[in-house]
Amino acid sequence: MAKIILTQYGGADGELAASLRYLSQKFTMPTGAAKGALNDIGTEELAHLEMIGTMCHQLLKGVSCEELIACGYDPSYVEHGVGVYPANAAGVPFTAAYIQSKGDPVTDLTENMAAEQKAKQTYEYLINMADDPDVIAPLRFLREREIVHFQRFGEILEDIQERNCKKKYY
Repeated sequence: MAKIILTQYGGADGELAASLRYLSQKFTMPTGAAKGALNDIGTEELAHLEMIGTMCHQLLKGVSCEELIACGYDPSYVEHGVGVYPANAAGVPFTAAYIQSKGDPVTDLTENMAAEQKAKQTYEYLINMADDPDVIAPLRFLREREIVHFQRFGEILEDIQERNCKKKYY
């Protein structure tokens, strides 16, 4: 389970990518409210990264080499031991290519809404694969936060689009 949960740590749709995306995009948001929201959500994503890392660490604690080999975690073990390393479930290391910051608020917010939907779906898949209630509960919590973030980005996008449609007086 740690091998596949790791994808939400260092995968393309994971918490590290989301955090860096939002904390980078905040600088070009046109309003203080939008900047603050991206800062808050980006910071919350760092807390989610901590949760995923903790889950992976707990799942790997005390696992034998035979168990690691049986579940296909041995290549990661050889490189990182049971350390939590930012990679996806296939072992591909995190890359900054996973994040996007175009500098256009509408583009970036639309990207963020899509990212939250992808992360929510990944949590759905992880929940489907899990059988331990102590793993399922935090995964459900994290899935619900993706829904809240999606909604929040939608509200910010709507506000910015309304501002863009208003007549400007100089």
